This record gives sequence, structure tokens and C-alpha cells, in this order.
Amino acid sequence: MRVDVLNGVNLDMLGKRDPELYGAGTLDELETLIYGWSREIGLQVRCRQTNHEGEFVEFCHAALGNADGVIVNPGAWTHYAWAIRDALEPFSGPIAEVHISDINAREDWRKFSVLEGLTTTRIIGKGIPGYREALEFLAASETKA
Repeated sequence: MRVDVLNGVNLDMLGKRDPELYGAGTLDELETLIYGWSREIGLQVRCRQTNHEGEFVEFCHAALGNADGVIVNPGAWTHYAWAIRDALEPFSGPIAEVHISDINAREDWRKFSVLEGLTTTRIIGKGIPGYREALEFLAASETKA
């Protein structure tokens, strides 16, 4: 199974931005973990990150026909970027939405997701290990197909 892991705005600031909420690990460390977990689980993974919404939309388009599943953490775009929802809507495989912090326990505006109803699962507030849970979810969904 091929999986695209799409990280959005400010995820490159992991390790620098509020470590109490997001942990001390960097994006490079996160991606290293994701690649390692993927090998253990038997998935082929491509990690991508951008701070530019249009480029993120292009990542979503590139997943069509190239990935069997997607893990998406759009960051703050989760709460208002309808273009990202539109870009993911044609994707026919499972989509796991991941948020490192517990967005439901934070500001009211963070509780809304434009991806609601589109994603197959939401994993929130589990820190970096939430990405492993998403990988395991996608692998399990492949065996059910």
C-alpha cells in the first residue's frame, strides 16, 4: 500500500513551536519515525510538507492515482481551507486526519474541520504516535478491502 503523508502549515516548526502542545520532536524526526514505522507495517510512504496552501492542494492532487491512502494534517488550514477539502474529495482511498494536539480541548475555532465527513478516521491529541496509529489504520483498511 502506498501512502502519502501530507503535513501543512507550521508543521515545519515542530520542536520550536510550543513544545508543551506539540512535543519536542522536529519534522525531520517525525518523518524518520514515519518511514521506520511504515517499513515495520509494510507500507510505502512519501512524506510532504509545505506552508503554501496552493502547493498543499497540488500534493492532494498528486495523491490521486499515486497513493492508496492519505494521512493529512493541514495544520490551521483544517479550520477554513475549503480548497483543501475540494482537492481531497476525489480521492477514493482512505484518508486519516491527524492532529498532534487535542484540537477539541483548545480554542473554539479549532474544533471545526473542513474535512469532516470526508476523512475515514480522525486521530487527535495523541502526539507524534498518532501518525503511527494512522499508518496502522490504513494498513488495516487495506486488508479489509
